[in-house]
Amino acid sequence: MNPLLRTVLAVIAGFVCGSVVNMVIVTVGPILVPPPPGVDMSTMESLAETIHLMGPINFAVPFFAHALGTLVGVLLACLIISNNRSRMAYGMGALFLAGGIAASVMIPAPAWFIAVDLLLAYLPMAWIGLTLAERIKPLAAAESATSAE
Repeated sequence: MNPLLRTVLAVIAGFVCGSVVNMVIVTVGPILVPPPPGVDMSTMESLAETIHLMGPINFAVPFFAHALGTLVGVLLACLIISNNRSRMAYGMGALFLAGGIAASVMIPAPAWFIAVDLLLAYLPMAWIGLTLAERIKPLAAAESATSAE
């Protein structure tokens, strides 16, 4: 397959799958860790008014959604391509980080959560995804399989 097409498909597949993981965790999160009494998460306005009632445990779910979504997206994209995995991993990490920055502007959250989220949920997960991809499918094996085709 054409390497450029493969790279484009890897980015799309990684971004879509990572986003799905993120949304599933965010959707299921309030069931696993219910918000405190009085917190209304149905609209941005009501969330902004009641977010001060939330404790650190309530912010664990969105953090893990962001981190695991990035990890899954990067891992999948790195497993699909057979070269330039570092660029792919950190490019995907930067893409998810851009989404995190946008979310931090749109969704009210304490400064400590925004800092932890932006510093630990995206680029470090890209590095972990790259490392896992290298262990699952080493680059040399991928290159030799590609050249044999």
